[in-house]
Amino acid sequence: MALNIADLFEHAVDAAPQNPALKVGDRVATYADLEAESNRLAHYLQSQGVGPGDHVAIYAKNSIEHVVAVLATVKIRAVTINVNYRYVEGELNYLFDNADVVAVVMERSYADLVAKVAPNHAKLKTFVVIPDAIDPDDASDISAFGGVLYADAVAGQSAERDFAERSADDIHIIYTGGTTGFPKGVMWRHEDFWRVLGGGIDFYTGEPLEEFDQSKQATDPRMTTFPLSPLMHGGAQAGLLMHLFAGHLTVLEPKFDPQRTWEIIEQDKVQLIFMTGDAMARPLIEEYERKKATGTPYDASSLFAISSSAAIFSPPVKKRWMDEFTNAIFTDSIGATETGFSGMGMQDKNAISTDGPVVGLGPASVVLDEDNRPIPMTEVGRIGRLARGGNVPVGYYKDPEKSAATFLEVDGERYSVPGDFARIETDGRVTLLGRGSNCVNTGGEKVYPEEVEMAIKGHPAVYDTLVVGIPDATYGQAVAAVVQLRDGATLELEELREYLRAHLSGYKLPRSLTVVDTIPRNATGKAQYPAAKEMALASQAAAAPAG
Repeated sequence: MALNIADLFEHAVDAAPQNPALKVGDRVATYADLEAESNRLAHYLQSQGVGPGDHVAIYAKNSIEHVVAVLATVKIRAVTINVNYRYVEGELNYLFDNADVVAVVMERSYADLVAKVAPNHAKLKTFVVIPDAIDPDDASDISAFGGVLYADAVAGQSAERDFAERSADDIHIIYTGGTTGFPKGVMWRHEDFWRVLGGGIDFYTGEPLEEFDQSKQATDPRMTTFPLSPLMHGGAQAGLLMHLFAGHLTVLEPKFDPQRTWEIIEQDKVQLIFMTGDAMARPLIEEYERKKATGTPYDASSLFAISSSAAIFSPPVKKRWMDEFTNAIFTDSIGATETGFSGMGMQDKNAISTDGPVVGLGPASVVLDEDNRPIPMTEVGRIGRLARGGNVPVGYYKDPEKSAATFLEVDGERYSVPGDFARIETDGRVTLLGRGSNCVNTGGEKVYPEEVEMAIKGHPAVYDTLVVGIPDATYGQAVAAVVQLRDGATLELEELREYLRAHLSGYKLPRSLTVVDTIPRNATGKAQYPAAKEMALASQAAAAPAG
């Protein structure tokens, strides 16, 4: 027995094998079903030479087979590599090379792209092909790279649990694209991952759990949970595993669709949803309001907990949710792939922050000053970098330089410091201001984009926005707003600036406005700031006088 992802799942299987574990569409898999299927796939991977420490890419949308692939990989002490299914050829080549992938479990619809990149990766020899979660009839050719259909791979394989003993020190990697730069593989010991992302430390009390504490709950009445983000996103994967460890039912969908989401909440009596800020919250509440206006609202009375993380949940959108779901608990959670859970705040309808999420810091989380010293939480108003000690990643895979810059040692204790800035508030809370690498330095003043974005989203014409810094001859950098408007709306720079004066200091106001069709975000709703900056610069260049 070990504090290992595979062991923790198996404890839940042993406690309540007939509990429903996953539901995707009309398919339901019990804990016993997941156990048998993941054992079969694990034995197939072993037969292909995949062993402890080998890297297995999972290139798929949300599906039961996706979850089976994660479990099968960790059961044989191999390492999962999450793949963004939106990648183009160059990005996929980079990931397969950087991650030293030896096997891939992939949806058939990606066969053409895999056929192009596979010859570039000598280590990559095993290809298990699962049906596409949206187009199961896809029959793309898989012969060019020696693909094996999932059904053929598991046929005849043992469903028994007869694997070698595992360790809490086994490595679990999550690749994070973040908002800038190339993806980086964050290496976690299994125990540390469980502690900070899988519920191994109680998020509410900060108390550490024992190995069997979660599985002991599996015979109690269980929740129906619905993470809306793709499992390729670390937060969704962690939420799934945490609920599997405790015997809950998790509903998954391969594609985010607001109408379908509400239909599932109504049909399956979902009690808890996880979403990625406004990117999901706004279209969801708009669909809910639309249906309500017809006189036949969705029945979402089962929903009692609504959690947002990884992106801004802006005040106007949050208020609309709270107006509709007056009895639900709303939480903002903060953290990063490099830190795990850093803090959580219960949201009060009468005190919604307009600056950023206001949360209580989690266990071992601190705010560091410019000398990497913890700032006393009594120094209200001080701004510093969020950091977490205690259970900290080993580092970035094959990147000692970035590891040294992010995972610091202060007075003999290791901290993970990914670069998010926060302001200390009263009662031991902090306001999250955003990633320091995106900070705009204008005339010597620091402007945190997420604070300005929160204010801009309050304007009735604005659907979505990102704020970036662009070169400015006078101020060094100027605040630039890239905005997606609501259908039929118009907005001029001076009108926006006038609106924002009631919410922001003068130096934080945008000096340029670029209106675009769609704000650049990845599949999980995370902001793509480099793309937004390119849009702002292109708009500036187009507006410049000729010659």
